[in-house]
Amino acid sequence: MEELTTPVREQHKFNVGKLQRYLAGKSRVSNNDTLTVRQYSTGQSNPTFLIQTASQSYVLRKKPPGMLLPGAHKVDREYLVQKALFSAGFPVPQPLLHCTDATVIGTEFYLMEHVNGRIFRDIRLPGVSAAERTALYVAAVEALARLHSLDLGSLNLEGYGRGPGYCKRQVSTWTKQYRAAAHRDIPAMNELSGWLMDNLPANDNEVTLVHGDFRVDNMIFHPTEARVIAVLDWELSTTGQPLAELAYFLMPHYWPQSFSVIGTMGSLKGIEGIPTVEDQISIYCRCRGIPSSLPQLNFYLALSFFKIAGIAQGVYARHLLGNASAPNAAQFGQCVEPLAKVALQLAQRLLPLPISLVSLQLYNLCLPRSLPGPADDPLFLQTAKGQAVLLQVKDFMRQYVLPAQEIVAAYYSKHAHSPQRWHTPQVIEDLKVKAREAGLWNLFLPAVSGLSQLDYAYIAEETGHCIFAPEVFNCQAPDTGNMEVLHMFGSEEQKRKWLEPLLRGEIRSCFCMTEPDVASSDATNMECTLRRDEDHWVVHGKKWWSSGAGNPQCKVAIVMCRSSSQDVSNRHGQHSMILVPLDTPGVKLVRPLTVFGQDDAIHGGHFEVHFDNVRVPASNIILGEGRGFEIAQGRLGPGRLHHCMRAVGLAELALELLCQRAATRLAFGKKLYQHEVVAHWIAECRLMIEQTRLLTLHAAHALDTLGSRAARKQIAMIKVAAGRMACKVVDCAIQVYGGAGVSGDFPLAQMYSYVRTLRIADGPDEVHLSSIAHLELRDQLRKVQAKL
Repeated sequence: MEELTTPVREQHKFNVGKLQRYLAGKSRVSNNDTLTVRQYSTGQSNPTFLIQTASQSYVLRKKPPGMLLPGAHKVDREYLVQKALFSAGFPVPQPLLHCTDATVIGTEFYLMEHVNGRIFRDIRLPGVSAAERTALYVAAVEALARLHSLDLGSLNLEGYGRGPGYCKRQVSTWTKQYRAAAHRDIPAMNELSGWLMDNLPANDNEVTLVHGDFRVDNMIFHPTEARVIAVLDWELSTTGQPLAELAYFLMPHYWPQSFSVIGTMGSLKGIEGIPTVEDQISIYCRCRGIPSSLPQLNFYLALSFFKIAGIAQGVYARHLLGNASAPNAAQFGQCVEPLAKVALQLAQRLLPLPISLVSLQLYNLCLPRSLPGPADDPLFLQTAKGQAVLLQVKDFMRQYVLPAQEIVAAYYSKHAHSPQRWHTPQVIEDLKVKAREAGLWNLFLPAVSGLSQLDYAYIAEETGHCIFAPEVFNCQAPDTGNMEVLHMFGSEEQKRKWLEPLLRGEIRSCFCMTEPDVASSDATNMECTLRRDEDHWVVHGKKWWSSGAGNPQCKVAIVMCRSSSQDVSNRHGQHSMILVPLDTPGVKLVRPLTVFGQDDAIHGGHFEVHFDNVRVPASNIILGEGRGFEIAQGRLGPGRLHHCMRAVGLAELALELLCQRAATRLAFGKKLYQHEVVAHWIAECRLMIEQTRLLTLHAAHALDTLGSRAARKQIAMIKVAAGRMACKVVDCAIQVYGGAGVSGDFPLAQMYSYVRTLRIADGPDEVHLSSIAHLELRDQLRKVQAKL
């Protein structure tokens, strides 16, 4: 980004005192304020100014002085459309007042709020990573699709434009504008105007609100997130054909690299991270719910170049008159003819049309990619937003999370025998702030993140490369499962009291289900009781393996209990889930359990918790008495899937470590990988990882398309397969490292304890195998019956 304001240019100066007196009483500006005015450095049309007092900032847009082209510089239209859009919740600065009295500052003007954020004057977005560049462009395309999806009637803008026939009017308007401003005859412009009028689209009747100059540099992005918070410069807005505006936004992809930049318009060819034309069209069409085909893309592009040429001619004409806003306005006259010639070339060219999303992704697989990985899989496709977020997560992991591993390890080594080890290290807390500011927060929950389970599966795999990474993005178990329960089944009071702080990362939670005195693989064995006592519930019993309970920020437990009043003949209708704050009298953290001798403090440990006649308000029960198993099925589907995809990421890391060791270590006169047994281990590990990833993605797709209940078999299958696979891959890596593999010098021992536990957590393999067999037999019998 560049310096955005300069001192007010001589030809645009006005009486600041008059402006201040006018604003006094109509805004927060008073006659006693010191009012400063600076002019925005860019802009070829309506001059724009930053108005500041000691406590407030505003933006003022005015007509330029002097003789103007007919129909141009309608600041009243800008004010009208921004007012309508702001009321509808579309991201624009809030318009505050409109002044038609030219005696105040010499021309009509309007005032709007000043929005703090990032403005990129260079549409190539220098200074940001390729991943963020992708995300910013995705956000821009989504904003454009949102604009074109607005209902004109609800905006009260039915008469704002002239309706159908937009392309014809545009050709006519820009032809007139060009001729009115032309300083010499340009044959290419005349030829282009004629071609456009002779090749108008057959469907020129679609009408939406259009911005008229939709470009990245006309947007304000959030200071840290890839999110559009304001779209600026509505001077050319009207109603008409939205696909013409989409082509205008795509025009820089066709801009010749050898051609000089006009204002902020230049070529995007070869810029890493900028989504392709096909990808942007796919995003736009999916957001609007329309077919992804543009049969006359060449017309719309030629029209866009014609429009830019007309604007350039107008800027140059204002330069000749001495009232141009752009400091380099003199250069614009040289651009008109070359632009017209590019447009004529596009007009005669048969451009490749966007194809279906599946075909597009298959086509893209044939192209070289700078970031190869699981997102390239053509069978299970992420959404465009999912791809953008995945790139952001990868970049964030590389820049911040992975480099912090040594600091985190040092923290737990230092506090090995101190109560401080149950606290979250400050470096992780700092990373959480960064992640939240970057918009990489609560990615696991579709209703919050806008991502599908399939989208998140890829992201969960990426976080599996680092043991504390899920917490950085507020995507750690068991909080994710608990948040899903509260989101799906919690009352409004429960959501306000517990879900909202969990989503903000202000508190942590645990889940109390497994019990020490019964075989908890059969959850109906559970002995922890729940009984009603007037306006309270009383919880009594023992739980263990309550993950995360040791963290001081763990404030609430979801406890699975047997309801004493329920029908004992209904094995799956006797249990309930209830919220128990951990500071409630009678709740006791008895001891942290160890996993292969490790206390797993980085995850808040796994505690034995006793509930001694703990009384909680009746409103704390979730969904209702006897609904515990119903809730558990909704909770465990996505949670199991997330564990499995993280296990795939962990296995990838283990294989990477294995290969590094095998390529550098000598034994019996050869590198380890040159021994056939080790080479075969490497091959087998790759096979297992790929198979497991595909099975996990299949389960995620089933969860998205069929729902948790219908996807039970796929989820049970991957729960077994992922644990087995990860155990085998880490075991191979340990074997290659020898004694070092089981030491604390390398992460493999800790990784193995995690993945071996995975084969027990959320149900042992054997329970899932029984479920798979039952569901498979059911499906096979249905096939037989269907044939009869």
